[in-house]
Amino acid sequence: MKMLFKRNSWSKYWLKSIVALGLVCVLVLGNAGDALAARTGGRIGGGSFRAPSRSYSTPRGGGYGGGYGGGYGYGYGGGGFGFPFLLPFIGYGGGGLFSILIFFAIANFLVRSFRNAGVGEEGGYGSDSKVAVAQVQVGLLANARELQPELNRLALTADTSSASGRATVVQEATLALLRHPEYWVYGATNSQKASLEAAEAKFNQLALTERSKFTDETLTNVDSVISDEAQRALGGNTEEGAIQLKEGDSGEYIIATIIVGATGNLNLPEINGESDMRQALQEIGSIGSDRLLAVEILWTPQAEGDTLSSDDILAYYPNLKLV
Repeated sequence: MKMLFKRNSWSKYWLKSIVALGLVCVLVLGNAGDALAARTGGRIGGGSFRAPSRSYSTPRGGGYGGGYGGGYGYGYGGGGFGFPFLLPFIGYGGGGLFSILIFFAIANFLVRSFRNAGVGEEGGYGSDSKVAVAQVQVGLLANARELQPELNRLALTADTSSASGRATVVQEATLALLRHPEYWVYGATNSQKASLEAAEAKFNQLALTERSKFTDETLTNVDSVISDEAQRALGGNTEEGAIQLKEGDSGEYIIATIIVGATGNLNLPEINGESDMRQALQEIGSIGSDRLLAVEILWTPQAEGDTLSSDDILAYYPNLKLV
């Protein structure tokens, strides 16, 4: 009897263990399925951190003119002006070799000073310039349904191959976000300054981090090249692609991210409230085309019927703070 009782006890124990293990597997696999759910995203990008090339032109139409009596002079269009005019205080027969050496020494000093200051001949900055890289993220309730069509329309019509077009894209994207403050829930900013090469690497790192959170980029416009998949999916109707809330569902969100690289200073406030979010969006949206080097605008979800839950926010956007 004792042996039979022990066997029954062990059988019940193993049965309970198997049932518990089965429940754990179901829960784990169910959560894994949710985590692997499709997260579609949209992307608008363009620009480059490439420093403008410096070009030097030699004078045409003349050369050294005059002599020791008249002074050495660079001729432009057959004429010229002599070093005695530039350096009248040096009297070596109206300007001699010593005057030429002094002139070139001063010119070399000025050129090196401009280079050290990061001023290029063509683009306003050089390879030694400091470049600002900044990111603004906004998490909105999915009730802001107008946001997706606005971003879709912007992606389909934006000129991201020109500096003025990219500046317009940033302004329009920030305006779209500023129009929906009642739906702001989360936010985060990141801004820093680095050399040209380091800034490009940081910009690419931020963009790749956000893009890796998408399982599929269903709408892209990069340097004015629009994805064929996006055009087929939208069929030319820019009102499509908005998230349709499922009946009974709650806690669904939209995440929009703006990343820019720009010359000069760009210090964004830390997000602690609605005023900080507004200030950050206004500051990043006011960057002019003469300063803006590169931009990435990303949002998720993009495709119709796709949703982003609160669990997704915790898993993929832990840096966000409540607004």
